Amino acid sequence: MDGDGVTTRLWRDGVLVEKNVPLEDVPRHLDVDGSLLWVDVSDPTHATLFRLAEDLGLDPHAVEDAVAHGERPKATRHASHTFVVAYATSLDGSMGDPAPDPGATTDPAAPAYRASRARPAPTRLSQSRLRLTRISAFVLPRGLVTVQTRAGFDMAEVVERWEEDPELLALGPGTLLHGLLDALVDGHFDTVQRLDDDIEDLESRLFDGDAVSRETQQLTFRLRKELVQLRRVVLPMREVVNTVLRHRAELGHEGTALDAEFTDLYDHVLRATEWTESLRDMVTTVFETTLSLQDARLNTIMKKLTGWAAIIAVPTAITGWFGQNVPYPGFGRPVGVWLATASIVLVSLALYALFRRRDWL
Repeated sequence: MDGDGVTTRLWRDGVLVEKNVPLEDVPRHLDVDGSLLWVDVSDPTHATLFRLAEDLGLDPHAVEDAVAHGERPKATRHASHTFVVAYATSLDGSMGDPAPDPGATTDPAAPAYRASRARPAPTRLSQSRLRLTRISAFVLPRGLVTVQTRAGFDMAEVVERWEEDPELLALGPGTLLHGLLDALVDGHFDTVQRLDDDIEDLESRLFDGDAVSRETQQLTFRLRKELVQLRRVVLPMREVVNTVLRHRAELGHEGTALDAEFTDLYDHVLRATEWTESLRDMVTTVFETTLSLQDARLNTIMKKLTGWAAIIAVPTAITGWFGQNVPYPGFGRPVGVWLATASIVLVSLALYALFRRRDWL
């Protein structure tokens, strides 16, 4: 039931009739014409999931994929249902914030908490802020079963989308699947938008005189890592939605208003994919520009060092010449000291003026 890791909703002809449907009653409701059932299981145990799979006749391989680690987004058609894997995305904090420590505790009574308060928190600017929540969906003829292996996605927004249009709910489980995928893709757009803003902020730092700082390099590396992770879950969504469109007859929404909804969803997926690819090119350009600016700054420093070395060499050369044990102009007389001093000052000033005019100093 709701609150115990399992959330259920039962509609009949698009009207909500029951919320807390016991799992043992799920197969009975799925056999009733006009019924539409949604079951959401968060962090299920193997026993709970396999018992539900046995009652509903779910494919064992799909059930294994629902709890396995590292599954990529996909849609697979089985004999009695369609199995879909997708990911919800979110970013923790802003670009300049260190990534939260996943092993940190917030319990004031814990020794680790007191120890962390006694020392400054380490900055982890290079760690990814991207959080992924995998959602597996079993699309049945009269229902939808969703499985979250790590509860982190709020399904309340999805439920609101479903209930906004009871006429679409009457079309069957395709409505539930569309609402779920549409919410996930909107989340992808939000994540891509935030990364786009972060890249623009990073670009503004490039020419503020601090382009080669360690923090800028760490932030660039973090953005590249986050975009690579995001790309792995956004790009396969094209094939997911395309597979659903190919099997819309089996899902029962061929020739209905849901066809247009899924076509629009496919367009959104393409836009999110293209946006992600463009950001990948942008962050690569930022990284290359950072290296170029670093080389330019190094060249500037080398020119300055060379200019000052040439100026410092002048008094060294002149004092060395006048320090020889041989007669020279002004040898043994006070005028020799003034002649050497004047030579040092005049030649050093001439070199300084020359280097300043050529922007070496």
